[in-house]
Amino acid sequence: MAHHHEHTHSHGPDHSSHAHSGHHHGDPNNHGRAFVIAIALNSIFVVVEFIYGFIANSTALMADAGHNLSDVLGLLLAWGAAILARKAPAGRYTYGLRNTSILAALANAMFLLVACGAIAWEATQRFSQPPVVAGLMVTLVATVGIVINGLSAWLFLKGSKGDLNIRGAYLHMVADAAVSFGVVLAGVAMMFTGWYWLDPVVSLVIVVVIVVGTWGLLRESVQLALNAVPAHIEVSEVDAYLRQCPGVADIHDLHIWGMSTTESALTVHLVMSQGYPGDAFMDEIMQTLEERFSIQHSTLQVEQGTTDHACALHSAGRLRHVD
Repeated sequence: MAHHHEHTHSHGPDHSSHAHSGHHHGDPNNHGRAFVIAIALNSIFVVVEFIYGFIANSTALMADAGHNLSDVLGLLLAWGAAILARKAPAGRYTYGLRNTSILAALANAMFLLVACGAIAWEATQRFSQPPVVAGLMVTLVATVGIVINGLSAWLFLKGSKGDLNIRGAYLHMVADAAVSFGVVLAGVAMMFTGWYWLDPVVSLVIVVVIVVGTWGLLRESVQLALNAVPAHIEVSEVDAYLRQCPGVADIHDLHIWGMSTTESALTVHLVMSQGYPGDAFMDEIMQTLEERFSIQHSTLQVEQGTTDHACALHSAGRLRHVD
């Protein structure tokens, strides 16, 4: 997370170094009801779909059931992370457990990709000798799947815009609805044509759709797990804003990272030759950082520039920018 600087040099009373920290932690929305309903509906449907998939001899239906099961596990994980993210900082966890939402988003993306691998493997095995599939049963069960997954996705729609973790749950449900729709089309086609090879073909097409949709979630959650600057924040704009603040001669050690899928943090050293400008000035900077850049937790250190402060992360104080 944030690095710590040991400054052993001594200052006189007018040359003191000040650090000012803002604690503006937004409380993540409680999506408990949405999680409970979605988990209950999908858990029941997984059992029903797998049984009927076995009876109908449909790989697509059984694979869809397996995919739904991975989603139930993913929803449980996301729900747990949403609860943990609201726990107050305590003991060794001085930021609380907000970071768990990032880990859950990452695990959700990996769950989806593993499920895709399982579906693709089973589908390719069936190409050589496609078995007879009960098309009507496949169509009816998959139609129920569209309704259940569509309802579950709708429950998470609002929260998916501002929270990567909730977006992970939302994408799971949308992907499942797409899977079920593909299975319905295959079921109808097999009923009228007897082309049973459509069952594995549709499974593979759906795998591609899911992988494409999941890739962005995986990339963004990996970036957050590596303490990258969140996608919605432009470092250059934050840098420019801080440099134009009255009295700021220079800035260094600017670090921005995601504390969770919804909250961001910042630390920076402000070089101000006139010394500490007062709490009201610092509060105004932190309020702007929150309102304009959605950075909820800012720690600002003021220095007068009388000594050379080198960041421990950069060799000989040289700044290296990594995109």
